[in-house]
Amino acid sequence: MLLLGGLGMAAGCANHPPKTFTFTADLPPDFAYVAVVYYGPEKGETCTVDRRENIAPVFNSQWRTEYKPDAEITIRRTRKGCPLVIKRIALQIKSAYGKDWSDISGDEAMVFVRNDLSELDEPFRNTFNADGEHTFYGQCQWWFRTMGPNRRIVKLLDCKESDPQETRRTGKAFGAYTLDQLPGKTVRMRIRLDKEEEPSIGDTWVKVPNGWKRCMGDNFEDQYAFCYGNHKDFSTFKMVDGRTCTIYPGCTE
Repeated sequence: MLLLGGLGMAAGCANHPPKTFTFTADLPPDFAYVAVVYYGPEKGETCTVDRRENIAPVFNSQWRTEYKPDAEITIRRTRKGCPLVIKRIALQIKSAYGKDWSDISGDEAMVFVRNDLSELDEPFRNTFNADGEHTFYGQCQWWFRTMGPNRRIVKLLDCKESDPQETRRTGKAFGAYTLDQLPGKTVRMRIRLDKEEEPSIGDTWVKVPNGWKRCMGDNFEDQYAFCYGNHKDFSTFKMVDGRTCTIYPGCTE
């Protein structure tokens, strides 16, 4: 009887769905993500919880020194007696392009969680495969410009949604799921990096066969330094590592 009772308890536990799901990411080298998980009252609940009692968990906040690609996300929790469910995960795709503390950039992605996905177009009503995984895609590109009296290179990361064939779209990368889909599953964000970098501001660089040359503008102190059709007068600039260069990204012609 004791054995049968134990088996019955095990069967009862097996009937309860997992309380978490896994979020993970396949990212380019030297990339990371930061995830902030937001919760709100479950549908039909009239209770409210003060923000101080409903602090959003953060994963990989110290991504430059300690990064873990897998995050176990709690689906439901209770605060002050109020049943809460996950509503969204705000994602920051991060990367450092230099060693200085400010040589970083990032862009946004998102995971939405709804009771149903009927308001979304059919292609965005995500389903999980036989292994319990779903992947949404994005593509990032580095944009570069110069700043300061030495015209030092600064880079900005621009990330957009893409399809599995890496066709870049206009919106931010996102995945959308229902609460019932998530227990025990894995949501994966897969980001690819465009091989070509581009200027972040138009008409400031000129494309040449082996890279880009920085227009001089009125003089070297001209911080905007638009080309305005002058594709003969160029300036030097500083790379992130301190080198003085004449062409980007190769430094010397």
